[in-house]
Amino acid sequence: MNRLYDMEPRVMDDEMLKLAVGKQGPREEAGQLAKQEGILFKDVLSLQLDFQNILRIDNLWQFESLRKLQLDNNIIEKIEGLENLTHLVWLDLSFNNIEAIEGLDTLVNLEDLSLFNNRISKIDSLDALVKLQVLSLGNNHIGNMMNIIYLRRFKALRTLSLSGNPVAENEDYKMFICAYLPDLVYLDFQRLDDHMKELAEMKHQYSIDELKHRENLMQAQLEDEQARREELEEHKVAFVEQLNGTFLFDSMYAEDVEGRKLSNLPGVGELLETYKDKFVIICLNIFEYGLKQQEKRKAELETFMECVQEAIQENQEQGKLKIAKFEEKHLLSLNAIREESELSNIETKIVEHSEDITALLNVLMTLEMQLVEQLEETINMFERNIIDLVGLFVENVQSLMAQCRDLENHHHEKLLEIAINILEKIVKGEMDEDLPDDLRSLFIDKDTIVNAVGASHDIHLLKIDNREDELVTRVNSWCTHLLDKIHKDEIMRNRKRVKEINQYIDHVQSELDSLEYGDLLD
Repeated sequence: MNRLYDMEPRVMDDEMLKLAVGKQGPREEAGQLAKQEGILFKDVLSLQLDFQNILRIDNLWQFESLRKLQLDNNIIEKIEGLENLTHLVWLDLSFNNIEAIEGLDTLVNLEDLSLFNNRISKIDSLDALVKLQVLSLGNNHIGNMMNIIYLRRFKALRTLSLSGNPVAENEDYKMFICAYLPDLVYLDFQRLDDHMKELAEMKHQYSIDELKHRENLMQAQLEDEQARREELEEHKVAFVEQLNGTFLFDSMYAEDVEGRKLSNLPGVGELLETYKDKFVIICLNIFEYGLKQQEKRKAELETFMECVQEAIQENQEQGKLKIAKFEEKHLLSLNAIREESELSNIETKIVEHSEDITALLNVLMTLEMQLVEQLEETINMFERNIIDLVGLFVENVQSLMAQCRDLENHHHEKLLEIAINILEKIVKGEMDEDLPDDLRSLFIDKDTIVNAVGASHDIHLLKIDNREDELVTRVNSWCTHLLDKIHKDEIMRNRKRVKEINQYIDHVQSELDSLEYGDLLD
């Protein structure tokens, strides 16, 4: 499909990329400077690599800021190597040998995509391109009209090119597209008129209505799934996910082969239902308590962040007032020094203004130290409060989990009692009910049945212990990481502020130092 090249296929190496960036870089003085110091690939916004006989896309991972990429008129066979170009808005892969649409999953900001004149037979794998506005797929091998329905998901799509495909030869081609893509403005470089859209809608109304119904059902299903995922995430943040039902109880029996066999014993079914009901109630108590405690932790954190921001803002306002007042005096002092003709007076005024600059530095640093002390006190108070909240949460959860273990111990005792009674009946030949063979095999002797009941009990206790350990470990880890981050953020804030103050002081001092005595006297 593409023109033939006499030259060998080329590799996208650093040499090619540097040459392309250099050619497209700034001209004149800025261009010379760029050539001397080098252009960082990460800063490049546009890259033109057309007519390079490129066979494979590679080595673009450094172009993390790239917004426009031109790779047309090459011999590329596969879309790949674009994973890091997440800021890409415009991509031209026309006039290549591409057979399938792929490798675009991370390009969520892409608005304009050209795959004109390739070997593509199916429109798919574009789902991530939610901002897509322009799609050029002309001169490919697309023959199925159902490919057009796939494009309905792209709500921003306004321009589409499919001319030169087998699908475009269908007599209903234009009407079909107008009906199924009603928001499209341009098709094959021609504007679609409203009259044709109305006719197309009437012609395909029944099919469109049926499709919309299916789409609505699918959308509702997706929204339900999303709501469930978000709800689960909220529960995870509270460390009580899957404790709002029978999940923990069911998990105790999922790997408990002996326990499932024993549940078929006469009288155990009712015992098990009672146990399950009480166990689930305790799990629900943990769940509801966990959500309430999460709200308290969230409120505590929000209050803390508000206090920190208020303190910083108030301190910054004080600093701005000091600087504004200084700026007025600073300009007057510089002008006074420039206008002074006596050398001794100049020296005196320079010394006096240097003292003013030093005084400002001391004032700003004092304000910063006051803020550091204020925030340290606020952080320490928050740390005590959040540790107390987490400690109380852990303590009460452990108490509730202990109730789960008590229920399991009680159930174990009752189950063992029933099992021993049945064993005695079997030994005496007084057992009326027939037991399944796999269950009867546990009643060979007392040791066998006691071991079976004990093994089931151990599995249940292990599940309860593991869930408790997981919860406690996660909430303590969350607390530790949160406090570490708060302390590190404050250290970084302080360093940044001190640097800002010093830079400003250096700036005003340099303005004073730049006043040459000779220039002043001239």
